[in-house]
Amino acid sequence: MRIATWNVNSITARLPRLLAWLESSGTDVLCLQEAKVAAEQFPVEQLRELGYEAAVHATGRWNGVAVISRVGLEDVVRGLPGGPVYEGVEEPRAVSATCGPVRVWSVYVPNGREVDHAHYAYKLQWFEALGAAVAGDAAGGRPFAVLGDYNVAPTDDDVYDVAAFEGLTHVTPAERAALAALREEGLTDVVPRPLKYEHPYTYWDYRQLCFPKNRGMRIDLVYGNEAFSTAVKDAYVDREERKGKGASDHAPVVVDLDV
Repeated sequence: MRIATWNVNSITARLPRLLAWLESSGTDVLCLQEAKVAAEQFPVEQLRELGYEAAVHATGRWNGVAVISRVGLEDVVRGLPGGPVYEGVEEPRAVSATCGPVRVWSVYVPNGREVDHAHYAYKLQWFEALGAAVAGDAAGGRPFAVLGDYNVAPTDDDVYDVAAFEGLTHVTPAERAALAALREEGLTDVVPRPLKYEHPYTYWDYRQLCFPKNRGMRIDLVYGNEAFSTAVKDAYVDREERKGKGASDHAPVVVDLDV
């Protein structure tokens, strides 16, 4: 079984690439982030033509997540139970579903913006709610994983130059402590292998030639419970999909399971 996570940075802009990638990659389940459309604008029919169903949680031009599956789609939960709101709005950042033998969450963790910004406090609150929401599934006996854009680099090795991020979000002790607390719910970081270079970065800014210079970050993560992580046969960053015209600034992370 092949499961992937991908922040497409607008499904409208990325639709031809997404459809082609689903066909060529043989992915069974895709956790998608940053759809940037309302649910009624999601390309359900185009996906159905390829044999996929979609569970979508999206409300407009920002955020938006989905689980896309060709192996079944049941027990869908839209939204983060007990999650915080930001400026009075419950943002569409989480959706979960059971796909065949595996249950997954697709999450788009808040960016945080700046350390002293209200969005940073919201990010930490969101992480706390995520841990509480997934605890039951994480402790269960079936394969379970939380996949998505976490907007945190777990270690200094997960950014191209930690000095370049001094005083910025994504690498602060509080954010990394939030990741550690999530792992304490019984989840393991499934670290993918890079297809090129030493580190498995998953995101490269569009600016300043970051991708050609490999100035990246590993912020798209797969956190699986014991049943999931012990079934992993391979995991890699599909760096090729970050290349060329019209690419997302994130690459898909692909995990192969023996279930």
